[in-house]
Amino acid sequence: SDLQKQEEQGELLQPLIFVLLVLGSVLLYFKVSLMDPGFVKAEEEVEAGNGEEQSMVIPHVPTNIKMRRCGYCMVKQPMRARHCQLCQHCVRRYDHHCPWIENCVGEKNHPLFIAYLSVQLVVLLWGGQVAWSGLYFEQSWDWLQHNIFLLLSFFLIVIFTIVVLLLLISHLYLISCNTTTWEFMSQHRISYLRHSELENPFDQGVILNLWRFFC
Repeated sequence: SDLQKQEEQGELLQPLIFVLLVLGSVLLYFKVSLMDPGFVKAEEEVEAGNGEEQSMVIPHVPTNIKMRRCGYCMVKQPMRARHCQLCQHCVRRYDHHCPWIENCVGEKNHPLFIAYLSVQLVVLLWGGQVAWSGLYFEQSWDWLQHNIFLLLSFFLIVIFTIVVLLLLISHLYLISCNTTTWEFMSQHRISYLRHSELENPFDQGVILNLWRFFC
């Protein structure tokens, strides 16, 4: 492959960058999967009731909608929070429970989740190019025997690249609208959306939505 040729020729810059990207994606994976996604704690109820609800409520959200107490963990849920049955916690600005990281994606780790997907996509695209560069097609059984691992790797990389790309695009779209996967999929079940005059009362324009999410 291209990276192998560069390594043999002593040109180590690109192989080193590739290894660092792979290492970075692994570190981001563990960071996102092990960190607190924004669990609602019982001792934060007073603060959540007085402060966060007021800061999160947009004028288009009906003011008669009150914080409700979760029937599972018995804490008052701030707006946009939801209880995760798998994590056994209520999560602030709940997006979804991701089986890839075996953790919820919520208020605290959602930006890092996007960073992880972005780095992983770069690694997959580069890995696909590296695998393709090592393939020289010949119609013979010997060629297939010697290249079967590289060929399977390439097809797996293509599949994962498509999955990660679609996931990243869908998340960036939802972020630009200031909505979550849970709110997008279950709008008819959420009180503050069902009774709102607007389809998405949190949308403040693409630029401001992206700024508030990432910054």
